[in-house]
Amino acid sequence: MKALFSFFSFLLITYSSVAQHQEVHDKPSMWKGKHNQTDDSTSLLHAFKTGTFHGHFRYYFSSTINEGELTDYFANAGGGGLRYESNKFHGFQFAASGFYFFDLGSSSMTKVDSITGQVNRYEIGLFDVENPNNHKDMDRLEELYLKYNFKKAHLTFGRQLVNTPMVNLQDGRMRGTGVEGLWMDFEPSKKWRFEGGYLYAISPRSTTKWFRMDESIGLYPQGVTSTGERSEYHDHLESKGLGVVSARFKPKNFEFQAWDYYLDNILNNALVQAKYTKELTGSTRLIAEGQFIRQDALNYGGSEDQAHTYVEKGSKAMTFGGKVSLKTTILDYSLAYNRITKHGRYLFPRELGRDPFFTFIPRERSEGFGDVHALVAKIDFKPQSTTFKTSLAAGYIALPDVKDFALNKYGVPSYFHLSLDTRYRFETIFKGLEAQLLLTAKLREGEIYGNRRYVINKVNMLLVNVVLNYHF
Repeated sequence: MKALFSFFSFLLITYSSVAQHQEVHDKPSMWKGKHNQTDDSTSLLHAFKTGTFHGHFRYYFSSTINEGELTDYFANAGGGGLRYESNKFHGFQFAASGFYFFDLGSSSMTKVDSITGQVNRYEIGLFDVENPNNHKDMDRLEELYLKYNFKKAHLTFGRQLVNTPMVNLQDGRMRGTGVEGLWMDFEPSKKWRFEGGYLYAISPRSTTKWFRMDESIGLYPQGVTSTGERSEYHDHLESKGLGVVSARFKPKNFEFQAWDYYLDNILNNALVQAKYTKELTGSTRLIAEGQFIRQDALNYGGSEDQAHTYVEKGSKAMTFGGKVSLKTTILDYSLAYNRITKHGRYLFPRELGRDPFFTFIPRERSEGFGDVHALVAKIDFKPQSTTFKTSLAAGYIALPDVKDFALNKYGVPSYFHLSLDTRYRFETIFKGLEAQLLLTAKLREGEIYGNRRYVINKVNMLLVNVVLNYHF
């Protein structure tokens, strides 16, 4: 609480003296308060006094129900935060935000399952993965940046939130991923948009500290090497940071985008994506999308010692996918397919963001695998009243054998994935309150050779999430 008090004091002194579910292609919206901005003034004091404060309270319940006598887990987390953003002063803006969270009653995050020797996977992410026993003093300075606004662009330097196909807030848990560096967003016309920058530090989801980019890789579970040994690349990698460039072009009925992620000395991931929209009868639209990703190791993949590297020297991976959607006024039907080829594991640090694949369903990823076939059908229901929406998803994920270590980094067998995601936004007296219920089940289909380490927290399980957000 001392850190929280210091943060609030900082905001108040500054003000008086000088005045989760998030789509990866959307702008970050963890702070949803109204953005009121007046014209520039000759007074710096005016810019700070006409700035805006936003608040956010969040409650999160999570429970993992595993198969049979395997250990079950539950957690209750709560927290809140404030965000301040100044008005524009000759194009410049200053912003700062912070968030605190704590344990409201949970099972032990360090309890070892007696059968498999494994510990918790999901609920631990509501707190601090670096210190699972600390559930009382968790807070983070989330944003602290200076932004310069051009006519059709802005340049932001400092700690900030960005949302791109591979570097993003990520879904779930108490707070998303924050990054630090220089970021540009330029939209010269309705048809063109350019985005990118240089990121040298990060505070991943489920952590409270800020890390150099290379320090952060491996904070989450590291899986195994291609020979089946436990991966130990955390604190052994060398990288000067991440460079990102992108271009998006939107002519009539089409959208094209290209992204390149250059993780210095480790890997380069290039993504291209296309989308076509055709208007049918009335308000019905047919949408077809395609995606291709190419990954290449850089130098030694992060470390000259290949026993401690993130990507093996000379390795590569390729993935492609497609999606077809039929959208009406209240319903959205879609069918998506994704293929990761046999060339190698598709890799990108989980600390940086979630998968960009069309087949993504919350609470599991395809990162870390090769030779994958994924097929997902989904129905989104959103009635005319925009206060309620629900989504049903069902998928089959065909993965390599759990003993094929070269293509299966995390020892996950093939599985069926089912998900129900229901959200409701309150109005009138409770305006600002949002509720979410997420139920997701993963049912084993692949071989486990009698080893239930390949089951616990991975398949034959049900995950229940109840989330309440209040924005003001």
